[in-house]
Amino acid sequence: MTDRPATELLADLAASLEIPEEGTLSKVLYSDDQIRVVGFAFDEGQELTEHTATVPVIVQVVSGRFRFVATEGEWEIGPDSWLHMVANEPHSVYALEPSRLLLTLLRSS
Repeated sequence: MTDRPATELLADLAASLEIPEEGTLSKVLYSDDQIRVVGFAFDEGQELTEHTATVPVIVQVVSGRFRFVATEGEWEIGPDSWLHMVANEPHSVYALEPSRLLLTLLRSS
């Protein structure tokens, strides 16, 4: 286990997740024994095709809009959206405009 400060701040999330032209960026923003937070930045029209995560996850949209498809349905999600998925849930993500999201992977203790 690493020594970490009790509080960590990422003061400018948007600056940490610059949207690449015609591309997608993923960047680990935080990781410890319990959670891993990955920031994603997508240009319009970029996508992550169907995949799964081996642990439960929470998706939070920071900016922009996405089409999110999972077994339970299809949704258009934006900055007011929050989504929880169980482990191994097939899903895909498509950016409807230049967009950013946070993915929090919930590791078991």
